[in-house]
Amino acid sequence: MIDYSVDADGIVTIAWNMTDRSMNVLNTESMTEYFKAVKQAIADKAVKGVIVTSKKPEFLAGADLASVTKHNGAEGLMANSNRLQAELRAIEKSGKPFVAAINGTALGGGYELCLACHYRIAADNPKTLIGLPEVTIGLLPGGGGTQRLPRMIGLRAALPLMLEGKKVNPKKALEIGLVEKVVPPADLLAEAKKWLLTEGPANVVKPWDKRGFKLPDGPVQSPKGYETFGAGNSMLREKTYDNYPAARNIMSCVYEGCQVDIDNGLKIESRYFVNCVMSPEAQNMIRSLFFAIGDANKLASRPKGVPTQEYKKVGILGAGMMGAGIAYVTAQAGVAVVLLDSTKAAADKGKAYSQGLLDKQVGQKRIDAARRDAVLGLVKTTTDYADLAGCDMVIEAVFEDRAIKADVTRKTEAVLAPGTIFASNTSTLPISGLAEASVRPDDFIGLHFFSPVDKMPLVEIIRGQKTSDACLARAMDYVKKIRKTPVVVNDSRGFYTSRVFATYVNEGIIMLAEGVAPALIDNAGRMAGMPVGPLALADEVSIELMLKVQKQTRKDLGAKYEARPSDAVAELMVDKLGRPGKKAAKGFYDYPADGKKRLWPDLAQHFKLASVQPDVREVKRRLMYIQSIETARCLEEGVVLSPSDADVGSILGWGFAPFMGGTISQIHTVGVEKFVAEADRMAQKHGARFSPPKLLRDMAANKKFFYAA
Repeated sequence: MIDYSVDADGIVTIAWNMTDRSMNVLNTESMTEYFKAVKQAIADKAVKGVIVTSKKPEFLAGADLASVTKHNGAEGLMANSNRLQAELRAIEKSGKPFVAAINGTALGGGYELCLACHYRIAADNPKTLIGLPEVTIGLLPGGGGTQRLPRMIGLRAALPLMLEGKKVNPKKALEIGLVEKVVPPADLLAEAKKWLLTEGPANVVKPWDKRGFKLPDGPVQSPKGYETFGAGNSMLREKTYDNYPAARNIMSCVYEGCQVDIDNGLKIESRYFVNCVMSPEAQNMIRSLFFAIGDANKLASRPKGVPTQEYKKVGILGAGMMGAGIAYVTAQAGVAVVLLDSTKAAADKGKAYSQGLLDKQVGQKRIDAARRDAVLGLVKTTTDYADLAGCDMVIEAVFEDRAIKADVTRKTEAVLAPGTIFASNTSTLPISGLAEASVRPDDFIGLHFFSPVDKMPLVEIIRGQKTSDACLARAMDYVKKIRKTPVVVNDSRGFYTSRVFATYVNEGIIMLAEGVAPALIDNAGRMAGMPVGPLALADEVSIELMLKVQKQTRKDLGAKYEARPSDAVAELMVDKLGRPGKKAAKGFYDYPADGKKRLWPDLAQHFKLASVQPDVREVKRRLMYIQSIETARCLEEGVVLSPSDADVGSILGWGFAPFMGGTISQIHTVGVEKFVAEADRMAQKHGARFSPPKLLRDMAANKKFFYAA
């Protein structure tokens, strides 16, 4: 777990090496061993200095979150935190120089171990990431990060790194001041030893332990400090609406802790750290953003006994925005792509999309021209279906029309070898129906990508009625290959993500029809934690597209179709007012070429404002609860397979408030009994769509939970 060695010059090397894990992490066992080694080195009079490094490719990934979440309450957490702070302070005050030889990624608690050393040297590896990203899972740096980093690089430089959870490569870390030196990997340990033997003895006292220490960019109580925290708190409030305790607590830690000595500052940090860990927001974010997403990325639900599919060649039908995006991420993963469209010009335009993205990366010096050319060289454009022969999978990304999809399915299968997967990228059309055009429906599956494909991390895998386990497993292998997160759902109209996402947009439109002020609707959506208000989102998605889906659904269901108040609004906006959405620069908002978007001033003429406006809390509740209610229906119907899948899909698919942990975690956080009672109240006041399904009523009656308390 911890390798300890001492050389003839009195230099000790303490190397992290957790053989039972793929990466080194901080937990009770590893920290006990580490600090045991530290104490041994400090106590040995023959030791002149200590190198802290790793024998794994990564330095230290951070804390083992399983151990963080399994605690003995606030008192136990505080005791553990204080113990950690004391052990790290012992390094700083040991009288012996410690140098962190950062050979790979050092994040969170891993980097905080480096901060407690007297010097930091990083190996020049562009894949290495360094930083304090705890805020992204609802926590704050609890190993001294909020106190040491501002004292090292100043308040203004340190705060954004912690508040945004930034991770940087070694060269950027050197520029910012996170490390003091960057060297070739082969020279790392030699450079560390050289520093210990030459400069180390004169640098065994940290700057903040010296009399007269001052923060690099001035004290908190100064004009610059007032500006930093005044503007910082305002910007934080504007961005988070105070939904994330960790961000607020980081600001408080730095503000309070940097006005006192380091030891009292660390005590302040410990109190705020415990507050974060105990918060429902942190529990939600750790459960969904770390454990659930981790399980999804590991393909935990992949059918057993199916050999892993290796992908060498993938065909893509349709070179529009979706097809072009899928081609880009596939080629980026080193897989050859056949990009087919009805004309060579259209196919070439799709390939040009990849070139544009890659050229931008070259300009930013993220990749070199050789890498760009290699990726582009993997994409072949064509109009000939014969070029699809030999593909391991073909993904159809043509227009959302059953007849067109059926036509390309038949043409493609005519040239494919038996067992080749055919996947449809559709957001609404049931897969089982599309598979009727296939001669081998057991190898037919849905892959629902999100736009823009290069940025959106989720792929919704839709299993049709006849899709085989082998097809599902191999499709999951492809999603992993292109470094996306898969969520598997069963077939239904709208599947899971489109079906539930639509409730958010529709509820906003329904409120508009009721006379709720449009600014109140969209502001409430953002205040509740959604990235965009429902009316603005309708414009982004396209009101016209929503209307087309509505008409197709009405046609498919016939007398079974249940009209919604939002239907009439979409018909009015598109068919009568000619305002289809952002693509036409006019929808619920205007999109002037020379300025920011703004709500269409004439909305009030068509949607008369009610004389009494609802409380913003009620608007937020309507927008958020409707999504969780529809998710519970999806669980009840077997569309989505587990609460964790639902949570991952909602956060990664359409940006459901991360601090809530997802649509099911919202119910869990509120409490099932309380949620059901509130849903019943809203159903009585606003309509039957809020009526909770039997699944929730039964859980409430039996006092059951979705997750362990």
